[in-house]
Amino acid sequence: MKKINCFLPYATVSSSSSTIDELRKDEFVGDIVIMGSNYPVDTLPEGCKMLTTGLPNNSETLLSILENSQAEYTLIYTKNTPFKPGLFALQRFLDVLDSTQAPMAYSDYYHQDVNNERAAIPLIDCGSWFIRDDFNFGPLLVFRTTALERALQGIPALNYSALYRTLLLISLNEPLIHIPEFLYTEMDEDIPSSREKQFDYVNPKNREVQVEMERSFLECLKQKGAWLAPQFKEIDLSEGSFDYEASVIIPVRNRKETIKDAIESVLKQKTKFPFNLIVIDNHSTDGTSDIIASYAGDSRVVHLIPERTDLCIGGCWNYGVNDARCGRFAVQLDSDDMYFDERSLQIMVEAFYYQKCAMVVGSYLMTDFYLKEIPPGVIDHSEWTKDNGRNNLLRVNGLGAPRAFFTPLLRRFRLPDTSYGEDYAVGLRISREYRIGRVYDVVYCCRRWGKNTDSSLSIEQINKNNRYKDAIRRMEIEARIQLNRK
Repeated sequence: MKKINCFLPYATVSSSSSTIDELRKDEFVGDIVIMGSNYPVDTLPEGCKMLTTGLPNNSETLLSILENSQAEYTLIYTKNTPFKPGLFALQRFLDVLDSTQAPMAYSDYYHQDVNNERAAIPLIDCGSWFIRDDFNFGPLLVFRTTALERALQGIPALNYSALYRTLLLISLNEPLIHIPEFLYTEMDEDIPSSREKQFDYVNPKNREVQVEMERSFLECLKQKGAWLAPQFKEIDLSEGSFDYEASVIIPVRNRKETIKDAIESVLKQKTKFPFNLIVIDNHSTDGTSDIIASYAGDSRVVHLIPERTDLCIGGCWNYGVNDARCGRFAVQLDSDDMYFDERSLQIMVEAFYYQKCAMVVGSYLMTDFYLKEIPPGVIDHSEWTKDNGRNNLLRVNGLGAPRAFFTPLLRRFRLPDTSYGEDYAVGLRISREYRIGRVYDVVYCCRRWGKNTDSSLSIEQINKNNRYKDAIRRMEIEARIQLNRK
């Protein structure tokens, strides 16, 4: 009979014991190994082993797991909380792995909180090669032990990215299998809000983690043939004739609470060049249109209402950028947000000339509705480096803000007509050929409040968003492979 050895991080005696009791009921379970250093040896359940090591994000831990797993399959649980397998769940994992010969499988699961309320956590397929380091495989991973062994050969000393690197290497050549069934329940751990999770990767406290993640990712990106050297096409910033040096672009629909603040933050800008503001009013019905119309006396404000009613945010951007009054540089401002001070626009435009780039990305401050700073504070996307920024952009979940574009180039490439990830998609496209400049000074206030499009998202919406960006990444990976072949 095929067996599976199980490796569980230690939390407390009671939580570990409950998981062990569940696993020992399963005839397919071989060794059960507790990973940690504080488990009282005299209370170790009969038939269990103790492995003095840390969490599986560490390469030393993964090597110890491999050394102690003689079974054909290896289960690694990545959280130090209890879990309960579903009825015949482990047999289901083994049947899928055996029949497909896949190297690893993961499944949907349930989360049970301290009040015993259970929520379904559906996951998404990772595709032929997953990329981002925050891809959610769930906390329970079942490996074919030989696949784990191949991936760990020659692994360097890693403190944070060992598991990420291992999964990347495995998926380079073989698909990781997502079983779309709820095969286990994790218990007694709070799930961070979608807002906290979304910005976790740019938390300055995680900088050391991000640097190591980048190294592991770039190693695999080169093996994939998709890494791009720091060589860029030249950009002629004098191309075209424009009445304005810059245009601030605001797509908006039903933001009567914030649109006035956004407009005022633009009109207060002090620049050495002429600029205007193009507001693409996507058929607002809550009074937003009236607020925009009240600025009709200011010649700098262009109020556009498209004839079409099928435009998303990307489509509104394309509509505004292709207006004859759009300036040489198109600078983003979301209808919820504000520029940091009166110098923001000047700083962004100057960066084009200083850095000779086709696009500029600034840094921003996370605030509440009343502009009070909230965690994680300043987000400067310092993972962006001159040599590897455009490669690392594939791994992370966003570009930063505000984003500014050389208008003639944006008119050629255009944004996809979506209301999520449209800026990320065009940023990837531009970075494939052209340099993207960076401003690390704070030039933008990103306000978080109840009506933000990314506020308290459901798991279904998070999955939908992730599927889209993952698809964009895969297309860009393939485009870069083809570019390198040429």
